[in-house]
Amino acid sequence: MADRLVIGDKAPAFTLKDSSGQDVSLSPGNGRHTIVYFYPAASTPGCTKEACDFRDSLSSLQSAGYDVVGISPDPVEKLAKFAAKEELTFPLLADEDHAVAEAYGAWGEKKNYGKTYEGLIRSTIVVDPDGQVLLAQYNVRATGHVAKLRRDLKLDV
Repeated sequence: MADRLVIGDKAPAFTLKDSSGQDVSLSPGNGRHTIVYFYPAASTPGCTKEACDFRDSLSSLQSAGYDVVGISPDPVEKLAKFAAKEELTFPLLADEDHAVAEAYGAWGEKKNYGKTYEGLIRSTIVVDPDGQVLLAQYNVRATGHVAKLRRDLKLDV
């Protein structure tokens, strides 16, 4: 498991395919903050709740200077169906080999129903316009996460 990122770290650069098959890159220096959130699987109850919370808050987040990208190990085709069904208007990125999740410390040991396995750890990393980690949250809860993130970023709730 890769080390978790902490405030002040340089965010690892990446380029991944979005739900339409287009390349999307983390682009420091664009004058905007980027909320990079990692979720285990499209169309599952918790991931749907979290994605819809980001969708419903997207306008106010963008107005405050924050862009949102969601990353999961799902293939592009599954992300396309998820985005269409839930009317998601921010990029969903396919990290099928979980290399980006590993670089961000969002891939590692998990426990569920007494079993231990490797998987995606629900995490959110906020990257400032210069590519520095502004906030790093791991093992977040899907429900209520966006509201907590807004409080932590000192944005109007």
